[in-house]
Amino acid sequence: MAVTLKNIADKVGKSVPTVSRALAGFEDISPKTRDYVQAVAKEMGYVPNNFARKLQSQKADAVGLILPGAENLRFSDPFFGLLLSGIIEKTSAAGMDLSISAANEEDELDVYMEHIKSQRVDGFIIVRTHRKDKRIELLRKNKFPFVSFGRMEEDNNFNFVDEDGNWGIEQVVDHLVGLGHTKLGCIAEPLLFTKSFFRVQGFMNGLKKHGLKFADENLVVTNFRQRSGREAALRLLDLQEPPTAIVALNDLLAIGAIQAAHERGLTVGRDVSITGFDDIVLAEMANPGLTTLHQPAHKMGTLVAENLLKQIKNEPIDQSQIVLKPTLVVRDSTGKPV
Repeated sequence: MAVTLKNIADKVGKSVPTVSRALAGFEDISPKTRDYVQAVAKEMGYVPNNFARKLQSQKADAVGLILPGAENLRFSDPFFGLLLSGIIEKTSAAGMDLSISAANEEDELDVYMEHIKSQRVDGFIIVRTHRKDKRIELLRKNKFPFVSFGRMEEDNNFNFVDEDGNWGIEQVVDHLVGLGHTKLGCIAEPLLFTKSFFRVQGFMNGLKKHGLKFADENLVVTNFRQRSGREAALRLLDLQEPPTAIVALNDLLAIGAIQAAHERGLTVGRDVSITGFDDIVLAEMANPGLTTLHQPAHKMGTLVAENLLKQIKNEPIDQSQIVLKPTLVVRDSTGKPV
């Protein structure tokens, strides 16, 4: 038979409202009473009625994460997996559910509105931001809590956690030029995404800083995956004057580029240098180990979730816009040009 609030109230000699507020952690109940009631409830095997609690509070106790299409973001992406683990860890510790769903581009905004109108979630986490993001505009218009992982190109008057991709790629270019490279190629994700746009800006800024000219043929814009990196690298390596160094804007693209170099009979780190971005586990395990930019993906996930939870609870937020600088990790995939 299920233990009720009245059973606990009879046991501790308190009223049912007092027991309810003690279990909920309200500060108008003394710490001594709260601890005692919670200990007795645990001893008696009390399981809270979450459905009733949600009805009473008019809160869903859930955070929404709507994935922008299966082809654009997959659970197999190692970086996203770590980011997601940080989000889940933080929301779970706060007693919140993480509601994950997917939506095609054509009906994505309708899916957001359905969640808002049905009060299915208390706030949203936005991932893979666009340079002009209609999701962010919709949520701002409806004054609905959200935090994004990433920014827009302009008008960033909202809460976000992001990387300084522009600065990071400049550090990569500095590293390669310092080794003696003057012919650099770049493999980029689609430029409608803000992170790719900023990283490409970093590549161009790095070239300009060192007096190197940018050539359109040395930039290949492709998809996100390893196969895309391989195909893009083959295009660069087949140029009449191929680059001696390839800057790939994520690690999966870089690993695909390493594969392409091997197919061409090149020794990576000697005949051609290749760099990545993110420092996923596969980066260190690649052959050779991949020079890349490290990002604390799990920490970023916890920061995004923590910021959103504070919004939902109307708690003060110490830093509403967080931009973390990646760290260059040098391995054997880069070396002096022959």
